[in-house]
Parts: sequence; C-alpha cells; structure tokens
Amino acid sequence: MNNPIEYVPILTTCFSIYFTIEIFKHYQYRKTSYLLWWTLGVLTFGMGTLAESINVLFGWHEMNVRYWYIVGALLGGFPLAQGSVYLLLSKKFADTTSIIFTLMIITGGIAVMLTPFSIPVGFNYKLTGAVFAWKWVRLFSPLINIYAFIFLVGGAIYSAIKFRKVLQRNDNGGPEKESKVITAAKYKGNIFIAIGGLLPGIGGTFTRMGYVNVLFITELLGLILIYVGYRIIKEGKKSLRVA
Repeated sequence: MNNPIEYVPILTTCFSIYFTIEIFKHYQYRKTSYLLWWTLGVLTFGMGTLAESINVLFGWHEMNVRYWYIVGALLGGFPLAQGSVYLLLSKKFADTTSIIFTLMIITGGIAVMLTPFSIPVGFNYKLTGAVFAWKWVRLFSPLINIYAFIFLVGGAIYSAIKFRKVLQRNDNGGPEKESKVITAAKYKGNIFIAIGGLLPGIGGTFTRMGYVNVLFITELLGLILIYVGYRIIKEGKKSLRVA
C-alpha cells in the first residue's frame, strides 16, 4: 500500500491548474514577457507533479520517467526564474539566456528520450534519473537548476530587500514615486516567493538522498507560497486602483 504522502502530487497538480488559469488571465490583461514566463512556469510545475501523480496511480513506466525528468528536472523552475529575469534585468540578457537555456533543455530532453535504462538491484520503482544508462544525461539538470535558483529565489530576495529599503525611506520622509501600499505588497510578496522557490530545491536534495516523499510536500508548500506572494503583490496594486 502506498504512503498517503505519495498522493500529495495529485493535490499539487490540481492547484497548479487553478494557478495557471489565474495567472494566464493576468497575462492576457497585461501582455508582458515576465507574466508569460511565469504562466509557463506554473504550467510546467504542474506537469511535473502530474507525472508523479501518474506514477502513484498507475505505477512505474519508462515513458513517464522520461516525461517526468524533462518537465520536472530539466524545465523545473527555469520558466519561473526566466520570468524574474525579464522583470528585473535587461531584455537583451533575458533574450540571450532564454535561447541558451532553451537549447540546453532541448538537447538534454533529446538525450533523456534516447538513453537506455539500467535498473539497479533493489530498485523501488520511484521516479529518478538514476535509471538512465547514460549517466552524463543527468549533468544538464544541475546547470539549469542552479541558474533557476539564482534568479527565482535570488531575484525575489533582491526585490524584497529593494522594496524594504524603499519603505524605510518612506518612513523617514523620503520622496518616493511609488505608493507605500504597492511597495509594502511587493516587499511581503517577494518574501513568500523566495521561500516558495527555495522549498522544492530542498525537496530535490532530499530526493537525491532517497527521501522522495519530502519532495512531494515541499512542492505543494512551495507552490502555495509562490501563489500567496503573487496574490499579495497583485492585490496591492488592485487596492490602489480601487482607492
């Protein structure tokens, strides 16, 4: 009998569908690059947990492992991070890194689809890249995920610090163009996004040590926190328009 925690990805997948629809509507209204990438990020997040859901409901299958590794390990948090890159950095840098890492993901994805499988003795039939016979295939993932971590978590931390300084200047009577309501929302929202972006990475580390169920919990909590942060920022702007 499966551990009840192994069914958590089903809940995460359902929540990601809801989040994807909401942020896509936001993108349709604003039509900005960063919202498009964030929409893709939430979508691919849910595609990864969908593979985990398939595994617990229907059992282990080679094709599902390949699918899971591409959308979960290779794509991972890259689209969400790239949204932050488009928001915080120059368009030239964002466009260049989009091309570089998209090509890297495509190359890695082709390798994942072509590699034979080598099932180790005592294998527990959980989702893992350890079954790939071409061990070098797994070298793509760390490079992409380090980049994603730097710009998703690091970008959120940078933004939170920046908006905190703006709030402090406001409190000291400094002239600021942006409303204190919006600044406070961006500060609080980015804290939630930073923690939410960090949690799946922690879960991934536990997965490499054999504790896959930790990832299922951190994925759900991480996505919820990112959503909360997104909503705080969005509602902060909305409240100012209403006022």
